[in-house]
Amino acid sequence: MGFYRIVGWVSFLLCAGTFSVWGQSLDLLPIPENLVGIPGQALKIPIQIRNSGDKAQFYIVKITESDLKPSQKGYFCLNGDCLTSDISEVSKRVEAASTLTGLYYVLETGLATGQIQLVFEVSIKGSPSLIESKVTVSVDEKQPKNVVFRSKDIVIHEVYPNPVSTTAYIDYELYNEKRVAKIVIHNILGTSMGEQELTFSENRAKILTEELSPGIYFYTVYLDNEGLITRKMVVRR
Repeated sequence: MGFYRIVGWVSFLLCAGTFSVWGQSLDLLPIPENLVGIPGQALKIPIQIRNSGDKAQFYIVKITESDLKPSQKGYFCLNGDCLTSDISEVSKRVEAASTLTGLYYVLETGLATGQIQLVFEVSIKGSPSLIESKVTVSVDEKQPKNVVFRSKDIVIHEVYPNPVSTTAYIDYELYNEKRVAKIVIHNILGTSMGEQELTFSENRAKILTEELSPGIYFYTVYLDNEGLITRKMVVRR
């Protein structure tokens, strides 16, 4: 859940990122407040806005603060069309009882490591009220960069650590929010031991192995129920 600050004379539900004022409505779906990446990666930060009012509204999304390093850049993309990095805001009409999807902010991590602070503001055109969301991105050179599968829709990195004791991670990039991706863990007999969805808004899957007996397991990545790749994972105590 992102951090939201409501400014102006409004009635609001803070935890949902919602406000209504003079018959206008803005509902900002949660933006991930912490993201992780590696140098040379393009991270996507989804921004989804719901118009729960009874008439169409124009919404304005701004990037108001960012401490990007010289090798890094950020820009807005809407339905696959990306703006240049010098454009700091985007405006879009959203019909009544509809949700704006397909809008995201892309952060190219460049060559630098460390933390990046980003602040977004979302408002209704002509209204002084706004919602503010803060995002922290941690770029760490130590994260594994071995790519085991790549397509136009998804990139999968090798699981780590491997062997694993209690917790393993798989980094990934899902480029198409309309595709459904998941990881299924199974034993050497092919019995499923659990699965986890790979969401568009995240870029790392956490696999808990505490309840698995020591031994050899496999994980398969599925995209729209089609198996893409199967790799071995060893559980060791």
